[in-house]
Amino acid sequence: MFNIKLLNKISEAGLGIFEPSKYNVSAEAEDPDAVMVRSFNMNEMDMGGNLKAIARAGAGVNNIPVSKCTDKGIVVFNTPGANANGVKELVIASLLISSRRIVQGIKRVQSMKDRCSDVAQAVEKEKSAFEGPEIKGKKLGVIGLGAIGSMVANDAVALGMEVCGYDPYISVDFAWSLSREVKRENDLDHLLATCDYISLHVPLLDETKNMLDKKKFAVIKKGARIINLARAGLVSSADLIEAVENGIISCYVTDFPEECMLGHENIITIPHLGASTPESEDNCALMAARQLRDFLEKGNIRNSVNMPECVLEKNENKRITIININIPNMLGQFTGILAGYGINIERMLNHHKNGIAYTIIDVGGEIPCDVLEKLSKIEGVIKMRVIG
Repeated sequence: MFNIKLLNKISEAGLGIFEPSKYNVSAEAEDPDAVMVRSFNMNEMDMGGNLKAIARAGAGVNNIPVSKCTDKGIVVFNTPGANANGVKELVIASLLISSRRIVQGIKRVQSMKDRCSDVAQAVEKEKSAFEGPEIKGKKLGVIGLGAIGSMVANDAVALGMEVCGYDPYISVDFAWSLSREVKRENDLDHLLATCDYISLHVPLLDETKNMLDKKKFAVIKKGARIINLARAGLVSSADLIEAVENGIISCYVTDFPEECMLGHENIITIPHLGASTPESEDNCALMAARQLRDFLEKGNIRNSVNMPECVLEKNENKRITIININIPNMLGQFTGILAGYGINIERMLNHHKNGIAYTIIDVGGEIPCDVLEKLSKIEGVIKMRVIG
């Protein structure tokens, strides 16, 4: 029986795949084998010795102490792409509201309540103040062409925009998914200097923090509109506000409101609604639950942020999984110990990522306890499991 602790409300679409005969799933689960989480901050949370995995129903893992988990051999999963359509739709809406001054116009009409005797006449008189350009024929620069960015680029092409994309690390899969109308841009400054609209779709890392700052606003096309539904820290708030006040940026739309942004007419703050759709919540929960079940029952790792991808179809054999520091002769030591006890290796898979290796070994017959003890005591082994 596996204990899974819920730190947030998780959609039943995901929880429904856990068989009650194998899993105890609840917010009260003690000494859990695994945790499912959305936004709960785990950074100061005690990680029990039994914890094997954390599944984040979403893409970002800033609320999870990933380095600490790696040191303890805890696999951290996320769900890239599961909420991509929900975020993509909000980006498209943001392109429109950044242009057409729709939000400002609605606020103005709402302020007329109990103040105007003839609202229709007042609206006609004031509507010119909310005029804005169409997006068709304008140039959009998409920074980051992953699951969401590639969808935004393709849909913008369908809406008649000229689209260029910047992503030095684009994967082959996402490159194939892009419309041939999306032009590749190799120079970020050139993209900023030539695009009417800019949409950010990159993770928040040391190298991307404040990627749009005073220096970038100095080269950006005057009057550009920026959409940031990715991460708050990608844009320097102080430098942005200065650029908006000086007319360098016509409009900034973000899903991450900050107090300093409130009250600025040309900064539109959305209350973090990017993935707030029932479809996104269901998709993220289902993807997270499937990855967690596959790991707990079979030892397979898919979409982990701190461990290598490692998938081997499970058969009736006993399976040993080992997380270790990626140093020479680890595999030799594993196989040597097993051979010394006459244990036949039926299949084996080993992958590594960022200095950490993960090995799946399927063996014939039973595994003596002292074999497991010897394997676990090898210098560099972080965590080991046996799956029946």
